Amino acid sequence: MGRQCRLHRMELIARGRDADVYALDESRVLRRYRHRGPTGLESRLMTHLAACGYPVPRVYEITETDMVLERLAGPTMLDVLARRPWRVGSLGRELGHLHDRLHALPAPEWLPKRFGTAGGDRVLHLDLHPGNVILTRRGPVVIDWCNAGAGDPAADVAMTMVTVGSAEVPGFAARLGRGLLLHAIRSGCRTDPAGRMQEVVRVKLDDPNLGLGPEGWTPVRVVIRQASG
Repeated sequence: MGRQCRLHRMELIARGRDADVYALDESRVLRRYRHRGPTGLESRLMTHLAACGYPVPRVYEITETDMVLERLAGPTMLDVLARRPWRVGSLGRELGHLHDRLHALPAPEWLPKRFGTAGGDRVLHLDLHPGNVILTRRGPVVIDWCNAGAGDPAADVAMTMVTVGSAEVPGFAARLGRGLLLHAIRSGCRTDPAGRMQEVVRVKLDDPNLGLGPEGWTPVRVVIRQASG
């Protein structure tokens, strides 16, 4: 009961599929999983990435369900795309560059394998879309590392392409913008996702939380053709 009362007194600033984010003060947020989350692995990876110079939030404290993290000031890349669609090219290329910077880092041996290779696995975010990039004064910062793993960078880029390609966007202008974003991501990234695209699509279709119906599958087919062409 006490825990719930404390939550009611905190400001809910974001709600995700598995976790909620509350403001603690001007410099810290609480990310609370509704059920036991991968907080130990997630915090260990973010600490490792920060030491490597990759832009992630600072981790202060963790429990089995909670993470106290640095509060980042700035909009998400998705928010900026909605307000300033003319920036789609530069922001898409920035997202591609964030992939390249991440994939330059060898995966630590304790990171679970996903889309593994015969050797030379790299750190994969596996949910690196515009909603998970905060544009701060110090530059873009990548959040939400709960899906991360060690493996083939092509799978990471393919996951971003399919996630963006299957997002529900109403209207012709928004769909056109999505196509421009996908093109910009690919132009800003050195990794070709084509070899992993079909595998990633199968993984996404098997995800019960995705709910990818016929309307979502059509743009994904376009993404596959673009990546394979």
